[in-house]
Amino acid sequence: MEKRRLSFWQIWNMSFGFLGIQMGFALQNANASRILQIFGADIHELSWFWIIAPLMGLIVQPIVGHCSDKTWGKFGRRKPYFLVGAILASVGLVLMPQADMFIAFLPALWVGAGMLMIMDASFNIAMEPFRALVGDNLRTDQRTAGFSIQTALIGFGAVIGSWLPYALTNWFGVSNETVAGVVPGNLIWSFIIGAVMLIISILVTVVTTKEYSPEELHAFENEHQDTDSLKIPVEEKSSLLDILEDFKKMPTTMRQLSWVQFFSWFGLFGMWVFATPAIAQHIYGLPITDSSSSAYQDAGDWIGILFGIYNLVSAFYAFALPYIAKKIGRKRTHSISLIIGGLGLLSIYIMPDKNWLIISMIGIGIAWASILAMPYAILAGSISPKKMGVYMGIFNFFIVIPQIINALIGGPLIKYAYGDQAIFALVMSGVSFLIAAALVSKVKDVDDVIQK
Repeated sequence: MEKRRLSFWQIWNMSFGFLGIQMGFALQNANASRILQIFGADIHELSWFWIIAPLMGLIVQPIVGHCSDKTWGKFGRRKPYFLVGAILASVGLVLMPQADMFIAFLPALWVGAGMLMIMDASFNIAMEPFRALVGDNLRTDQRTAGFSIQTALIGFGAVIGSWLPYALTNWFGVSNETVAGVVPGNLIWSFIIGAVMLIISILVTVVTTKEYSPEELHAFENEHQDTDSLKIPVEEKSSLLDILEDFKKMPTTMRQLSWVQFFSWFGLFGMWVFATPAIAQHIYGLPITDSSSSAYQDAGDWIGILFGIYNLVSAFYAFALPYIAKKIGRKRTHSISLIIGGLGLLSIYIMPDKNWLIISMIGIGIAWASILAMPYAILAGSISPKKMGVYMGIFNFFIVIPQIINALIGGPLIKYAYGDQAIFALVMSGVSFLIAAALVSKVKDVDDVIQK
């Protein structure tokens, strides 16, 4: 039995929910540091608040993956999870920038951090089943295209989310000024719009996408050639402790990709957390502790534009990835993309003004597109369909662990090693990308070997 070939628009609709997920995720990435600073967070402790994000991923994604592998009901296998995740994430999006309304009960900073935790847990609940859904529904020869279309939607969603605060201020006159620990109106409205779009986009996927039944997926078992994966027992399991057993028996390809993912996501996390203070200080000449001035808010809005640019580049580059990978292979495509991204991050240090940073963002966007597509396309060919959800969740370990490490050491490094020059956190991110690029050569691409 063979999986049906899906059209472009079927694949598009299947991943459309990622547009809203990434819109919310982009709002968080570009603005959470600024919001937490407005509520009183110190820059040297800023990364400690962000540790919530990877911790939620470490806990939530494997559990959701395991449970969704065992789920089949009226609403399908994966769809119930990302629908619930979207609803919860929307609550966090609405309430995080308005955490000061709860100041009678708790400090705004605590509430803001709590909403960040809810958002991250919910984004993880929603995201993991989307990765597994692509693996479930697509044939081997369509997986690269599937993850690339998913990456394009991620890019478009992130562009909208990143540019919303700037657009609301400069095109619609919504204020970006902050007083007495109150988040600017442009951020509050951006998060509300992001929450609405998240729900709508998820519903598009839920309504338009059909999932294979467990019996159909079982019939596809013989498509998978990775002997490490086939050694995994096929009987149904019920205990969450089986995640540990699955971890021990992970395919060789996943073990090799783990190091690539480690350095890729260590670099990404450093950029997301410290881009605003680093660029405000290094390019705008502002003190890193000055989070309340109008100049700092202007810098923050411009960084949102820059984040939107790298996501826009990633969206278009994602469409080219299947063709590039077909010509030179997925491994070489990913390695070259990471090198370009690493050079983009390093170049921020030497850029003379804010407009030149657009060039840096182009390089980062190329790497971001590849990070979101190539590792998953390589990995999917090494996993049994019965284990697609749990292994996509376990694979997330190698995304969140480097972020946790960076969260713990990022602030102290700026204070004690970088002389309070946050720009060196971005330089370190660039170096991490280059290390990841070198490690790609050690990865075994099972599908690539089969095709050859």
